[in-house]
Amino acid sequence: MTLNQGYSYRMVLGVDASGRSVLSYLASHFRHSTESQWQARLDCGEIFLEGCVAGGDELLCPGKVVVWNRPGWMEGATPQKYEVLYHDDDLLAVDKPSGLPTIPGAGYFQNTLLSLVQIDFPDARPLHRLGRATSGVVLFALNRKSAAALSRNWPLVQKQYQALGSGVASEETYDIHSPIGKHEHPVLGKVYAANPNGKASRSFARVVERREKCTLFEVDLHTGRPHQIRIHLAYIGHPLEGDPLYAVGGIPKVNQPGLPGDSGYWLHAKRLRFEHPSTGKLIEVHSPLPSILKSN
Repeated sequence: MTLNQGYSYRMVLGVDASGRSVLSYLASHFRHSTESQWQARLDCGEIFLEGCVAGGDELLCPGKVVVWNRPGWMEGATPQKYEVLYHDDDLLAVDKPSGLPTIPGAGYFQNTLLSLVQIDFPDARPLHRLGRATSGVVLFALNRKSAAALSRNWPLVQKQYQALGSGVASEETYDIHSPIGKHEHPVLGKVYAANPNGKASRSFARVVERREKCTLFEVDLHTGRPHQIRIHLAYIGHPLEGDPLYAVGGIPKVNQPGLPGDSGYWLHAKRLRFEHPSTGKLIEVHSPLPSILKSN
C-alpha cells in the first residue's frame, strides 16, 4: 500500500445541479461515499465552492465550480514494471501488466501505468486505455502533433485482443453489433452494458481453441466503447471466464455484483496496427500472450 500526495477534483456543474445543496449533489453523484462521509469532508474543509470553503447547505446552479481537495490516501498495491515494445521520437508502445490501471481513477492516482511511464518519458500521453485487469499494448504519443494526428485517425487503428470466454462456442466466428450504453447497477448507479438505446458498437470474434468448459477467442475491435469486449462476449453467451461484472446477455450481474475494475478475467491487447503519423510507415506492435491465453 502506498500513501499518495492527494488530489484536487474540479467539477464544473451542469443543469442537474440546479437547486441542489452541495451535500445533496455530492452524495447523489458520487456513490462511493455516503452522505455522512461527504458531510465529514465538508466539516474538515476539503470541499470548496467558487473558491470558498463549503459547509454543505449552499444551493447550486449550473456553471459554478466545486473542488474537492482530497488528502493523500492509501492506494492498493499494483505491478510497478512495464516493458517497452516500440519507441521513436513520436510514439511509445508499452506492455501493460494485468492489475495496473492505465490512468488515475477508481482510487488509484500514483500507482498507474501513466505515472510509471512519465518517470521515463515525461511528455508521454496515452492515446487509449485498457481496463485494470486487461494486459497488453498501450500506445502513447510523445508530442502534441503525434497525439492530434493519431487521435484524429484512431478509428483506423487496428486493434486485436485475445480473450478467454466461458462456455464452449458453437460457431466459428461472431460478428457482434450490440449497442453499448448505460445500464442500472446496484452499487454504482449505472455502468456500461449492452443497451439497445446505446451507441453503435462492433466486435468480430474468432474461435482460436475450444477447451473443456471455455473458449479461447481472438477479437478484432472495430469501435472503442468502454468494456466492449467484456460486454460483447457476454452478449453472445460467453462472458469472460471469471468476469465478476458481466452476465450472459452483456448486462451486470444481479447477485453479488462486481465493479468495473474488479479482476478475475483474462483479456489481452495483443496487437496494434497503424500508420505512423510522421512517416506514413505501417507500424505493427505485438505483445506476448500470457500462457493461459496461448493455444495448445
